[in-house]
Amino acid sequence: MTLEEIAKKMCAKGKGILAADESTGTIAKRFKSINVENTEKNRLVFRQTLFSSEAMKNYIGGVILFDETIKQKTTIGPTVPELISKNNAIPGIKVDKGAKPLAGSPDETVTEGLDGLRERLKEYYELGARFTKWRAVYKIGNKFPSSQSIKSNAHALARYAALVQEAKMVPIVEPEVLMDGSHDIDKCYQVTTNVLNECYNELAIHKVDLKGTVLKPNMIIPGSDSKDKSNAEEIAKKTLDCLKKNVPSEVTGIAFLSGGQSEIEASKNLNEINKINDTNFLITFSYGRGLQATALKAFGKDQNNQNNIQKAFDHRAKMNGLSSKGKWSENLEKEAAA
Repeated sequence: MTLEEIAKKMCAKGKGILAADESTGTIAKRFKSINVENTEKNRLVFRQTLFSSEAMKNYIGGVILFDETIKQKTTIGPTVPELISKNNAIPGIKVDKGAKPLAGSPDETVTEGLDGLRERLKEYYELGARFTKWRAVYKIGNKFPSSQSIKSNAHALARYAALVQEAKMVPIVEPEVLMDGSHDIDKCYQVTTNVLNECYNELAIHKVDLKGTVLKPNMIIPGSDSKDKSNAEEIAKKTLDCLKKNVPSEVTGIAFLSGGQSEIEASKNLNEINKINDTNFLITFSYGRGLQATALKAFGKDQNNQNNIQKAFDHRAKMNGLSSKGKWSENLEKEAAA
């Protein structure tokens, strides 16, 4: 498959991307909340339960994995990437080494992981990965994000994307403007505009073929501590407007992160965006918590009840699949849950 074909398959209508790339430290927090011990076996069992569900065939186009997971063999036979491919989804891998304090502006971060990346990409390709993910994080505050943070992260994202395409994989470019803070929706719009502009400037300088990329942005949403509570229609309108003005039309897919929204909010907002989507972009989801939160609770109740865990995951994946076509509704949500 060409890079563009891979990107199209990841974001195909009715399908989206499962972000199952929590680091060992992050999944430790999730497991702690459900009283499950954070062992390699438990991490594998939870993930392979999701990867072997019915929803994988119908609603998931790609799965982002963590370094540990892509190298694991499932307890049911195939390796993790083989299991994902068998269910007609594309295996992918998170390749950044995390956000570290930015020298010169230590309250902000820059994402590291370029050193040795070319060699790691070769190994991941051999393990079955066909796309990758790199996340840059920007916070909104009185002085933030600084132009240093915007420029440094855009430069790193572009260097990463160029290396990934050289390794014959699709880069997911994830510039996340965080929800934390008391800013209003217009401030989020302004900052996201600046961030996207700088990212696409750098991607052009690094000769990245945009048709073989997927953008993973935040939605345009007021800060989590904001007095300004926006409704789904306003969020959708401002988000789509921001994308149309700042994302080049050659980009194949846009897969939103859920970024602190509840499962229902993430589905509802994505649905509203797709109801008014008059672009050529394939607009879908790339959710972690927005797909797994209920399944994780079911895993906490009984790790051996594969049926219940998969049922919870299938339901969320189906709801988000509908949202990616603008066909979700609260009534469907209730009917399916019942």
